[in-house]
Amino acid sequence: MRKLTTFILCAIVGAMMASCGCNAPKECDKCEKIPVALQLYSVRGDMSQDFYGTLKAVKEMGYEGVEFAGLYDNEPAQIKAWCEELGLTPISAHVPLTEMLADIDKVIADYKAIGCEYIVVPHVSKERHPDGELFAQMIEEIRTIGEKVKAADITLLYHNHDFEFKLTPDGKIGLDALYEAVPADLLQTELDLCWVKYAGQCPVEYVKKYAGRAPVVHFKDYYAAGEQTEDPYALIGVNEGEKKESKAFEFRPLGAGVQDVHALLKAAKEADSKWIVVEQDSPSLGKSAMECVAMSIEYLNNMCCKDKCEKECTEAECAACDKKDGCDKKHEGCCEDKAACDKKDKSCCDAEHKAVCDGKCADCK
Repeated sequence: MRKLTTFILCAIVGAMMASCGCNAPKECDKCEKIPVALQLYSVRGDMSQDFYGTLKAVKEMGYEGVEFAGLYDNEPAQIKAWCEELGLTPISAHVPLTEMLADIDKVIADYKAIGCEYIVVPHVSKERHPDGELFAQMIEEIRTIGEKVKAADITLLYHNHDFEFKLTPDGKIGLDALYEAVPADLLQTELDLCWVKYAGQCPVEYVKKYAGRAPVVHFKDYYAAGEQTEDPYALIGVNEGEKKESKAFEFRPLGAGVQDVHALLKAAKEADSKWIVVEQDSPSLGKSAMECVAMSIEYLNNMCCKDKCEKECTEAECAACDKKDGCDKKHEGCCEDKAACDKKDKSCCDAEHKAVCDGKCADCK
């Protein structure tokens, strides 16, 4: 029986995807697949209350793997046993850089015991930002950690936010400077596509840029409108005191925000990504954290051309689907294909999307 735990993605997915309201086909076993995992930070409140029960619920939603963000005092051997029992792949873990620097041998031992293939630097302090005094030191720290992780037959990843797109003193984008300085065999990418876009960069192009070096990609949607009076970092547990009441920015389930998920999936496939990881730093839309991540996997599992595998759909069929009533900003390619944006059906482009495109959609409203 076909597992809904896998998001079906074929080689030509972006250009040949169906639009809103399309149902997943009954049989798509012949299609190539990229499995979907959940970053468990998304449901950290539930994890702290019931680690096993939350893993079980995540599996039942349809996720095939998990990415850890803390073990909540559980033993690695026990976590490995739970994952095996539930049929969840423990693909990776976010581990604070300070923890790695303090005892990288223990970090490696713990996550190797669980069965993780990747260990991830999730966030760094301000002085290690591209314009900070410790940025160069951080590069050497990551290089050293990467050597130890590689020796243990694990891969080190770096998970970005928007601040990595600040310029270094010599004028390079910080994220690119990091990947130029540390070789690919010691450090791979974990591109967080929300923060790439929020930083004003094109997430599709960044996935393409690091093709072959992007084994795990964070799929995260968000909404932003008007003046950004709310500090988004307050929503992920950083800069707590700066949180505002404005809802100019909020994280959202996939398909409910500004990301062109179709284009991102196509890019991930072409970049030979091994895992898609869903992450939502805080719940929104009046839903709980668990409800939000359930919405994301349901959205991914339903992104097939109606009654067919994607590779059986013709481009014309999918283009027609995109023009149906109910089509919205997520399916018409705006931003990722700016030149084509103004030629699209105006009903598919709204004011929210126009703002994201920085004026490129001036006629789409």
